[in-house]
Amino acid sequence: MTSPDSPHCEYERNLGELDALLRFGIKLGLEQTSELFGLCGAPLSLRYLHIAGTNGKGSVGAMLEAALRGCGFRTGFYSSPHLVDLRERIRVNGRAVSVADFNAAFSVVRAAAEKMRQQGRCPTYFEFLTALAAVAFQRAGVDFTVWETGMGGRFDATSVVEPEAAIITGIALDHQQYLGDTIEKIAFEKAGIIRPGKPVFTGQMPEAAAGVVAERAAALGAPLFSPDAEVPETAEYGRDERGIFQRFRHRGREIRLPLIGAMQRRNFQVVYPVLRELAGRYGFSLDRALDALAGVRWPGRCQELSEWLLVDGGHNPDGAAALAEALREGYPGERFTFIFAGFKDKDVKTNLRILSPLAAEFLFTPLRDERPSYCGAELADLLPEASRPAWRAVPDAATAVRLARETGRRTVAAGSLYLVGEVLEAVAPTAALDLV
Repeated sequence: MTSPDSPHCEYERNLGELDALLRFGIKLGLEQTSELFGLCGAPLSLRYLHIAGTNGKGSVGAMLEAALRGCGFRTGFYSSPHLVDLRERIRVNGRAVSVADFNAAFSVVRAAAEKMRQQGRCPTYFEFLTALAAVAFQRAGVDFTVWETGMGGRFDATSVVEPEAAIITGIALDHQQYLGDTIEKIAFEKAGIIRPGKPVFTGQMPEAAAGVVAERAAALGAPLFSPDAEVPETAEYGRDERGIFQRFRHRGREIRLPLIGAMQRRNFQVVYPVLRELAGRYGFSLDRALDALAGVRWPGRCQELSEWLLVDGGHNPDGAAALAEALREGYPGERFTFIFAGFKDKDVKTNLRILSPLAAEFLFTPLRDERPSYCGAELADLLPEASRPAWRAVPDAATAVRLARETGRRTVAAGSLYLVGEVLEAVAPTAALDLV
């Protein structure tokens, strides 16, 4: 029997306290986060590389983290959401923070939050977790912190820090209820991470969004770097003991990347100028950083769990299109069994239209979450009539995995990161914790 005083029991109690903050919802604004950082001594300057974007920010962050770690730097990586265990969001040197270190940082932030409560204020879940990550990275003595926004940028809790650089991967319609109903409005929110005089790196984005970002950078005197002009259009695919990878030529050298698809090459176009700039500023080898990309791991993004099972968390049309593109490149000519789920506040109909031409069959499952998700029959009603594949409704992700294995086809779990988490929980619950 586990002692109630064990670190794991303390961790479970801490998770309960943190979950209780969910009732405070989302608060856009930085006053509470700034106060919380100040009260718990969370550092505002920790060589933060601040990343925003509708799609691609996690993959870009994972590439930057792997490259910097490969150059001998100690890294922190704060991302969201997690797939199975909350500690996935706070990584030190590529591994989820330990239970003991999480608990130690939690105690520091809890004491600061209690002081706020005595004044009638209470941090939200994300504000608390963001401060906790900064404290954990300070205690770990990291050299660089890859710092991903939760949503938006201008009023995101992560924006209290003073970053070394701002990185905006790409902009599309998502979270319109919070960020605005046009590309320009969303771009304005993402551009809120730009700081005076600090370099800004962007990915490919609509012209209207690029104009908003450029205007904000110019107003703040921030040097603006576009995606690298050399576009790696094609790639070869191979397989090693860790799974599938792509390799392509870029500026006369070979790049090996275990993240597949053309979207990841476009993400690389963002990463390359960042690494080139940082290498010049901090004196590390750009070649060594690029070689280290062969070791990048980013769970839940067109990730092979085995040769027959892949998972992908893309939840909007841009993400579905990137997945379809990757599957056509990596597994040409194949049709797949799709385990699919989706929340009702997402454009699931478009996602299904994009994926249906690649599907031999859909296994539809609801999600285990308080947010409303579609049931099997509802998802079937959203399938396109012109290319309507076979489908079955199943009760949960674990059942879907078992039935998919019986089909003998390569299977892709897609539609939501929450579904990816449920599949990982069923087949590989610790796979997202230790990536190196």
